[in-house]
Amino acid sequence: MSKYDRLGDFLKDQKLERVPLTFAEVERITQTKLPASAHKHRPWWSNNSTNSVLTRVWLDAGFESEQVNMTAQKLVFRRVKKPKAESSTSASRSVSIHPAYGALKGLVKVTPGTDLTAPADPEWIEAGRN
Repeated sequence: MSKYDRLGDFLKDQKLERVPLTFAEVERITQTKLPASAHKHRPWWSNNSTNSVLTRVWLDAGFESEQVNMTAQKLVFRRVKKPKAESSTSASRSVSIHPAYGALKGLVKVTPGTDLTAPADPEWIEAGRN
């Protein structure tokens, strides 16, 4: 469980499509201080899923950040989709499957009766006997 999961729960409970919050309110909801970079750097609030643990929380809740005002220390979370289904373990959230996974499925045919454990090169057979 992430220390920021409370924000995800809060956002999932919202009925509005746009949820304006100050940085201080985010800290109150999560019951933890935001890192200094969240107060200084606009990119910290980007919707890049690899940006931070907190970013993954609001994206999984079905929201994206917008209208980030670093001077006023506030932003708006906008609902973009239904929240992701809860996973059984937090570790499964960090595992992603590469888009090419399974791309070659069905391209290799093994003739029935082929021993895939047999050496491919006759010299290997001789080397194994020595």
